[in-house]
Amino acid sequence: MMIAGLQLNGVDVIECHETLWHGIEDRVSTTTGGWFRPSFWARLFRTYLNLLRKYSQIGDYDILIIGYPGQFDVFLARLLSWIHRKPLVWDVFMSIYLISIERGLDKRSYITVKILKAVEWIGLRLPNLLIQDTSEYVSWFEREYRLKPNRFQLVPTGADDRIFKPLPLKRQYENIFRVIYYGTFIPNHGVKFIIDAAMQLKDQPGILFELVGSGPELANARQQAQANSLSNIEFIDWLDKPALIKRVANADVCLGAFGETPQSLMTIQNKIYEGLAMRRPVLTGDSDAIRQEFDHGVHLFLCDRANGSALASSILTLKNDPELCARLSFNGYNRYWDRFDLMHNGRRYYHHLYDLAKKVE
Repeated sequence: MMIAGLQLNGVDVIECHETLWHGIEDRVSTTTGGWFRPSFWARLFRTYLNLLRKYSQIGDYDILIIGYPGQFDVFLARLLSWIHRKPLVWDVFMSIYLISIERGLDKRSYITVKILKAVEWIGLRLPNLLIQDTSEYVSWFEREYRLKPNRFQLVPTGADDRIFKPLPLKRQYENIFRVIYYGTFIPNHGVKFIIDAAMQLKDQPGILFELVGSGPELANARQQAQANSLSNIEFIDWLDKPALIKRVANADVCLGAFGETPQSLMTIQNKIYEGLAMRRPVLTGDSDAIRQEFDHGVHLFLCDRANGSALASSILTLKNDPELCARLSFNGYNRYWDRFDLMHNGRRYYHHLYDLAKKVE
């Protein structure tokens, strides 16, 4: 999305990439001991060798940018940028140290997590500029790693509005109020509170929860739903983008995140921007990060986090007030296109890069 946004603003982006990771579970497996295996180091060596070959062929450029996850790439990138006397930018996006803590990896491999933090501590000091999506996350990095505020510039995450855009509703069952969640079933999304809300609403006619995706908390969510004989929940495996878009387009409410982890509180999840971009009412957990960009009851609907009762009450409020849903859809959609679409985010990014280039001339 960042590449597309820059290109829309006239930036010539040359991609230099070689795949190392084969999904989230590959990263988790590696950080919990897999990095000791010789096969991993052989794969790492081959990957960086191929990356260097590609880099040698790209020719001249003005700025070198590292995308997420760049905690290890930043060391090689810093060396290359020094050799070629080019400024270096790292789009950090998320702390892999914080992610490892929230997923409990410190309990499985304490030493590995300590190494991750040390690598991140050093890596954050190497680029000329760091990009992050919210000021709350920037404040966390500053506190945790003792970084100066002027090290960061903000570019919101946004949504890929080439894909996520309004579609006409095609309802088979007009009497069903569809509440959709899609994601990776991780702690910061607070799926267990969605299940709790569904349990409290199981006697309310016509409300259906559609939970799309997979992840570490999926098994517990299924077990919780089965234990309470919840017929108002439908679990759906990962969908390709066109099928997911159709599901979202036909939802009455799009759910965001309801966990209380630091990551959840400091970020505005993609699914929030995506729901707004598709002109759907969005319901998510309250946080300072959210309130810096959106107004409750105007652009989206907020409720207390880690609170199934508050979530259930909010869903009922939206179900019983079609005019409120219509206002949220209209205002949220306009807010997105006024500030957070690919063009606007790309323009922010472009100005940060331009200012950096002027400084190092």
